Amino acid sequence: MSDAGTQQKQVQVSVVIPVYNEQENLEPLIVELEQVLNRLSRPYEILCIDDKSTDGSLRTLEMLQSRPYFRIIRHRINSGESAGQATGFYYARGEVIITMDADQQNDPADIPALLDAMGSDIAAVCGVRRIREDDWIRRLSSRIANSFRNMITGDSITDAGCTFRALRRSALQELPVFNGLHRFLPTILRLQGYRVVEIPVNHRPRTRGTSKYGIGNRLFRGIVDCFAMRWLSRRSIRWDRIDNR
Repeated sequence: MSDAGTQQKQVQVSVVIPVYNEQENLEPLIVELEQVLNRLSRPYEILCIDDKSTDGSLRTLEMLQSRPYFRIIRHRINSGESAGQATGFYYARGEVIITMDADQQNDPADIPALLDAMGSDIAAVCGVRRIREDDWIRRLSSRIANSFRNMITGDSITDAGCTFRALRRSALQELPVFNGLHRFLPTILRLQGYRVVEIPVNHRPRTRGTSKYGIGNRLFRGIVDCFAMRWLSRRSIRWDRIDNR
């Protein structure tokens, strides 16, 4: 078997991080992740998906590329967070995929807890932020959007805006890719018949860079997407439809 094939077989955990204009956060995030992941005793990789950044994020990523576990995937055009995650899912080699933001508000120290909560019958472990370290606009818009989406979709996801999750790669094979996927991924997995659980995670204040979300592209778009999810809930096909007897 080739070295590439051996490496692919050995990877157990893939960390997928969509990146858009987070130059100041990238090096400290990777260093912190490195310390946590090295204690897992599981072979891992970190995939950073650069979403056509304009601030030098790509140059910073290239400076970090000497690490053997580190991979960069570049988007040709700016496509959004959902596209970044979908790209990461496609290229990830681990049995379990950790998704997280690049802004350092997700705490890498929570990764062992996410992995420990993933039993053999669980497809996704989703983080629920204990205390939101965001301004009141983001907290209010998230509260309204979460309540509305659960009412429309019939789901009960506590914190759909938290993308800090552990996902079983085998459960992502029939995932539809669309703009907004990252907010509805737990609901889609449940509609397909997978088990999804939630655990509390830490949330840290942003100390570098600026947020990419506001009322216009977070609350209103999310509310409109809920109606598409309501349609999908009536058309969804379960993953366990095949009789293997």
